[in-house]
Amino acid sequence: MAFDINMIKEVYARYPERIEAARKVVGKPLTLTEKILYAHLSEGAASQAYSRGVSYVDFQPDRVAMQDATAQMALLQFMQAGKSQAAVPSTVHCDHLIQAEVGAVTDLAKANDKNKEVYDFLSSVSNKYGIGFWKPGAGIIHQVVLENYAFPGGMMIGTDSHTPNAGGLGMVAIGVGGADACDVMAGLPWELKFPKLIGVNLTGKLSGWTAAKDVILKVAGILTVKGGTGAIVEYFGDGARSLSATGKGTICNMGAEIGATTSIFGYDEKSAAYLEGTGRADIAALANGIAAHLTGDDEVYANPEKYFDQVIEINLSELEPHVNGPFTPDLAWPISKFAAAVKENGWPAKLDVGLIGSCTNSSYEDISRAASLAQQAVDKKLVAKSEYTITPGSEQVRFTVDRDGFLDTFGQMGGVVLANACGPCIGQWARHGADKQEKNSIITSFNRNFAKRADGNPNTHAFVASPEIVTALAIAGDLTFNPLTDTLTNEDGQQVKLEEPRGLELPTLGFAVEDAGYQAPAEDGSKVTVSVSPTSDRLQLLESFKAWEGTDLKGLKLLIKAKGKCTTDHISMAGPWLRFRGHLDNISNNMLIGAVNAFNDQTNKVKNQLTGEFGEVPATQRAYKAAGIGSIVVGDENYGEGSSREHAAMEPRFLGVRAILVKSFARIHETNLKKQGMLALTFANPSDYELVKEDDSIDIVGLTSFAPDKQLQVVLHHADGTSDTINVNHTYNQGQIEWFKAGSALNLIKEGL
Repeated sequence: MAFDINMIKEVYARYPERIEAARKVVGKPLTLTEKILYAHLSEGAASQAYSRGVSYVDFQPDRVAMQDATAQMALLQFMQAGKSQAAVPSTVHCDHLIQAEVGAVTDLAKANDKNKEVYDFLSSVSNKYGIGFWKPGAGIIHQVVLENYAFPGGMMIGTDSHTPNAGGLGMVAIGVGGADACDVMAGLPWELKFPKLIGVNLTGKLSGWTAAKDVILKVAGILTVKGGTGAIVEYFGDGARSLSATGKGTICNMGAEIGATTSIFGYDEKSAAYLEGTGRADIAALANGIAAHLTGDDEVYANPEKYFDQVIEINLSELEPHVNGPFTPDLAWPISKFAAAVKENGWPAKLDVGLIGSCTNSSYEDISRAASLAQQAVDKKLVAKSEYTITPGSEQVRFTVDRDGFLDTFGQMGGVVLANACGPCIGQWARHGADKQEKNSIITSFNRNFAKRADGNPNTHAFVASPEIVTALAIAGDLTFNPLTDTLTNEDGQQVKLEEPRGLELPTLGFAVEDAGYQAPAEDGSKVTVSVSPTSDRLQLLESFKAWEGTDLKGLKLLIKAKGKCTTDHISMAGPWLRFRGHLDNISNNMLIGAVNAFNDQTNKVKNQLTGEFGEVPATQRAYKAAGIGSIVVGDENYGEGSSREHAAMEPRFLGVRAILVKSFARIHETNLKKQGMLALTFANPSDYELVKEDDSIDIVGLTSFAPDKQLQVVLHHADGTSDTINVNHTYNQGQIEWFKAGSALNLIKEGL
């Protein structure tokens, strides 16, 4: 469980020299982001300045973190790489496979029984390859990382899109697919397009009902779900320094919802206090020694417009609490305007459930502030009108808030404590009655609220807010209630008003835990056997994808033309499908079943061009594969936004889809497609999307001279005998083209052994 202090010393030792060298190369003052990126360049990559949003650059991360749902496929790939041990410190966290239903104790016991095969696999493969293993119930990956492994100025990749949570402690932490994790664990450099930079200048100070969560809810409203794509968001200013480290983590965590590569805050006294409070005073001492290198240069923050590609200013003293949603995390409503929006849009005002916690908002500060409202409800004789659940972020947080009486307080209000796991936030919620698909409203302190994500019901209107606002609205049971101005009627018929929430950033008595849930790997893993049953329906050893045949691709069938938002949830759903995350064949049966077919506005119903009949997307694609025919998927803007799950790329690759052609990609998904040997293409003219017809047979031309910055052509052969030839773009560099030619990036690793 212990962090590697020697590794951190090595990172900090190279900082002064590398940053000074970078200043000379770049020829200007540096942002914090640039300092960390230049300090983590791979050998031989430090001699030039890189164009933001253009140059692909090799980095050497300090850590890898994997959650159990994505770790299965990542480690199945790593087993193929032929390495005896992970080359960098790595951990696995069992947080995604625990379904919320009754309460923490019962749900965890059920998960341990139901998922024993997967947990045993993850435990043994971690043990063999020198990887730290966090058992079920230990906590949510991002909270555990923040408490144990994140450090200012470090670089980490993680197989979850909310890995940027560690940016709250000044770490460049980036969500990736399992193939990227596999590469880094195998000792290879990690490639990233040098990001653009968005600066957010925070002034003033939070007070009253406003919380750190409201900062990112406001930013999401400004930038939208794709406004941060290809960029790192760097927060600075007096307002930034006033926020707790965990509050900063909340902001960075939900930066995934604006498409940002990651988000980050500089090192300050709040960072030091959190490190010391979580038993890492020695890291704080090291960071204090190079503090000037763990924040941006003064000139940058004095004139941010000169050094960032975009600058946003937010006065925390004027910021209102926000509620975002429904159905998208960037539909931002100040609390003063939210009630009117509920009425005008006809959203269900009755609030059925309020849920707090998750990786985004499960810190001691979050829980203590929410508990202060729960205590008020008890004291003022208010009975919560909505169901109310609490998801602690880690066993350390759970144990500590239980010791300090907060869980008892929630219980008196009628709250139910769930397991230290993702639960409802990722669709692992056995919500009773959701199958009726009735129109209803819930509010959470989570990060995402796409349709059907939490409970599978497309009519659940999910809203996102701070734990404080969630708690207040759950007490009221009414989305039109404004706790800043309105009163409630208590059991005695009196009108009472909730006072501002109060809380502590860190526990007065310090954190405590009896069993954090960590398993250290074997010192010698050579004798450890990793067992995968050939008859398992949950785990399946991988076979290499076939290399490119060396020709243009002709006669591809259109599988689906997806319309509108097509996230990784639409491409590869979570919820009940999580159980198949280690079995590529079985999970491929959910491929694109949530995508809307542009030709009939239905999901999971596409035309099979071999029979003329309509069927489910996976079954139709399996028919093409059986006939030896490749296919293509066409999509809209920001295709593949959301989770880092590489299953959304591996499933189409496994079933014989050869290319994905869209108006634009979300960053992680585009990389995942490239890693698996897929063609990730974009329309040179977005309006050409309209030319694609349901019965099209499609050629991709120019592959025999496939080269960086050189367009390919797509020929659409229509059923009426006519055709259209369109230009398509790609972002492949020469190394990525070699992935395509070899059939996958992993194939190249194996060739190199």
